[in-house]
Amino acid sequence: MTSFHTIGRWIEDRAIATGDRVAIDDRGVRLSYRELHRRAVALADRFRDAGYGVGDRIATITGNSSDHVVVFFACALSGLVLVPLSWRLSPAELAQQLERARPELLLVEDEFSALGGAALERLPVPPVRTGLGARGVETEVPRARRSDGRTASARPVEDDDALLIIFTAGTLGRPKGAVLTHANCFWTNLALSRTAEISGDDVVLSVMPQYHVGGWNVQPLLAWWVGATVVLERTFDPGRVLQLIAERRITTMMGVPANYLFLAEHPDFQRTDLSSLRHAIVGGAPMPEPLLRTWHSRGVALTQGYGLTEASPNVLCLADEDAKRKAGLAGKPYPHVDIAVADPVTGERLTGNATGELIVRGPGVFAGYVDDPEETAHALRGGWLHTGDLVHRDDDGYVRVIDRIKDIYISGGESIAPAEIESALFGHPAVADVAVIGVPDARWGEVGVAYVVRRRGVATDAEELTAWLRQHIASFKVPRQILFIDRIPRSSSDKIVRRELSARHAARSDTHESTTA
Repeated sequence: MTSFHTIGRWIEDRAIATGDRVAIDDRGVRLSYRELHRRAVALADRFRDAGYGVGDRIATITGNSSDHVVVFFACALSGLVLVPLSWRLSPAELAQQLERARPELLLVEDEFSALGGAALERLPVPPVRTGLGARGVETEVPRARRSDGRTASARPVEDDDALLIIFTAGTLGRPKGAVLTHANCFWTNLALSRTAEISGDDVVLSVMPQYHVGGWNVQPLLAWWVGATVVLERTFDPGRVLQLIAERRITTMMGVPANYLFLAEHPDFQRTDLSSLRHAIVGGAPMPEPLLRTWHSRGVALTQGYGLTEASPNVLCLADEDAKRKAGLAGKPYPHVDIAVADPVTGERLTGNATGELIVRGPGVFAGYVDDPEETAHALRGGWLHTGDLVHRDDDGYVRVIDRIKDIYISGGESIAPAEIESALFGHPAVADVAVIGVPDARWGEVGVAYVVRRRGVATDAEELTAWLRQHIASFKVPRQILFIDRIPRSSSDKIVRRELSARHAARSDTHESTTA
C-alpha cells in the first residue's frame, strides 16, 4: 500500500509554497493557506489524542463554511472519514443515514442544532455530538466512545483509505452511502485539471452544498491543490451570485442547470459585469440548449459534462471548443476514465455508433456502498461501474445522455425517454421547468404526463404546448396530459424526483389545467 495520493498532503504543500494566499473567502472572512493548514493539523492532532484513528467516521450537519473545510482536511491528515449529511433532510431521514454510516462523532452547526437533536433522538445508540469551529471541536474533541471494543488505528494514511462517504440523492429509492477513497479523489481531480484547468490566479465560486460530491470534487479541492481562492456560499441566491461574480471578480464556477436558469432569469443578469467569468461548469443534469445559448451570448464558456457520485464524480466532459458544434451532448471521457456502452439486457459491450447503458471504470470509481455488499456487487459487476443511464455514442465518440433506464416508459410498444420530451418543452419560451413521467394506461400500457412550471410573465396553456411538441417530436412521444404546477421536485443535485410526481398523479392531487394529446 502506498500514500502518494493522500489528500492531506495538498494542504501541507500549499502552506509551504503559497502560505499567504487566500484559500477561502467565507462571506467576507478570509483564511490563508497557512492558517487553514495550521487549524487542520491542530484538529487532526486533537482527533488522535481523543482516541480516533484511521477509518473512524466523523459526520457533519452544516452549511458550506471554512470550519467545515478545516474538518475535511483534518480528516484527510488523520485518516478519518468525513460523512457530510444534508441539512435539507428530515430528522427521520438523517437518522436513517446516521444509522447506516455509524459515525463515532457528529458535528452540528448551531443553525441546525434542533435538526441534529431530533435526528439523534431517533437512534437507539446515538454518536457523541459537538459543534464545529473554535467554539466546538477545534477547542475540545470529545473522547471516542467505542461500544464494540475496537482500538483506534494509528497507522499512516494510505491511498485506498476512505476519505468521504457521500449519500446518493436517492431518486430511485433509499439513499446509499458511497465510499470515496483518497485515491478516488486524487484521480478525479487530476482528470478535471486536464480538461477544465484551474490555476493559482483563479477565484472559484462554490455554491454546491458540501454534502454533495460536487461541493468537494468539482473545483474546490482542485482549487486548493493549485493554490486558488475559493469563495464559499452557503446557499444559492441568484441576485447575490451575480453580485459576487462582479465584486469578487469570479473567474470560474460550477452549478447545475437550474442555477444557470435562475441566474439568466434574474433582472440583473443582462447588466451584471460578467467579464471576469471566463469559464463555468455544468453538472447534475443535461443543460437545455436554449439556456446554453443564453450564456454563450454573454461570453461565458460553459463546460458541460456528466458524472455520478460513484465515480467521484467526473466521467464525461464536452470541451469548450465543442460547446456549439456538439451542444447538448455530455462529451467524451475525462483523462484516466474508461467508458463503454453496453446492451442493457445482455450486458454485451457495443462498438461504434450505439445506444445502451453507460458503464465506467478507472481509478475514480468508488470503493463501494457502506455496509451493502449486494448493492456494491450489483453496481460493480464485471469490473465496471454500471450507471443505469441510457446513452447514445455517435460515430465521433461523443456521448449524449438520453435518460435513466428506469425512467424510460413503454407506450404502445415504443420506448420513450422523458428527457427527450423535456428538452423539447424547454425550447418553448414560456417553460421555466418541466418533468415528464410515464403512468399506467389500460390501452397503451403507459402514457406520458408532463408537469410544467410556467416562466414568470409569459402566458401559455396546455393546447399551445401540445402543438409546440407536435412540431418538434414524433406524435407518439407527445404526452397524454400537460399539467401546470408551481415547482418540480428535485434532489440536491438537480435530478428530478419522479417518484413524487408519480405519487401525486396516483393520488389525483393535481388541481391545474390539463389536456388530452
